[in-house]
Amino acid sequence: METVSENRAFGGTQGVYKHKSEACGCDMTFAVYMPPQAKDGPVPVLWYLSGLTCTHENAMTKAGAQEYAAREGIALVFPDTSPRGENIANDDAYDLGQGAGFYVDATEEPWAPHYKMWTYITDELPKVLFRNFKLDEEAQGITGHSMGGHGALTIALTYPERFRSLSAFAPIANPTQSDWGRKQFTAYLGSDESRWRAHDASILMEEKGWHGPLLIDQGTNDQFLDLLKPEALAAAIAKRRQPAILRFQEGYDHSYFFMASFMEEHVAFHAEALYG
Repeated sequence: METVSENRAFGGTQGVYKHKSEACGCDMTFAVYMPPQAKDGPVPVLWYLSGLTCTHENAMTKAGAQEYAAREGIALVFPDTSPRGENIANDDAYDLGQGAGFYVDATEEPWAPHYKMWTYITDELPKVLFRNFKLDEEAQGITGHSMGGHGALTIALTYPERFRSLSAFAPIANPTQSDWGRKQFTAYLGSDESRWRAHDASILMEEKGWHGPLLIDQGTNDQFLDLLKPEALAAAIAKRRQPAILRFQEGYDHSYFFMASFMEEHVAFHAEALYG
């Protein structure tokens, strides 16, 4: 693991790191914020998965989460959203290819050799993190925005034993029925729609439910609301009779201003579960 940068922030350290990923077959960059409490031993960790076009840097610099993480004694992890590089398959569209890994393991060409973001986030990167940082593996939460909200929900619903808390900002909630999902799933996973179901939060929620606290925020002025389909996830939550907090925030859009407005509440929400 190579240290790209480290900066003092709110008594802790905001670092950016690079390592060779076997899953993705390229160098991958990620960011970790370690709160001041880490000097006394392992701390809980909150994963933040970013959305389309983002890198590790967007939420690290725009979400304002470090101040609240320092207060609560929680580490933050900001992974990248896809493999990157000159020899990595890409597309001219913003919603496919580099910056749009969709947190799946691609099986179709030309994506299959490198686009293994499911394995990277659920297996490879955790091993790197817990080997190199003072993190409590038994106290993990996960959140994300848009495509990252989709990733956070599907990963937590698939590995419920791993996470104590789950939240999302404007997640792509029903990708098998949305142009933000059908396009990417066809490209990455092929045309057999039965293979898509494992990556649809609304389907997983109805089939499996969630064991712990769940918080979802969605802006009512989100310009992508028809692509996100929060009503499908709300229906699955209701059908499952799943305890959850689903809030429609009046006037907020899809931007980082929305996330920054409610980040303090999300970090506190996770802290209560992680330290509880």
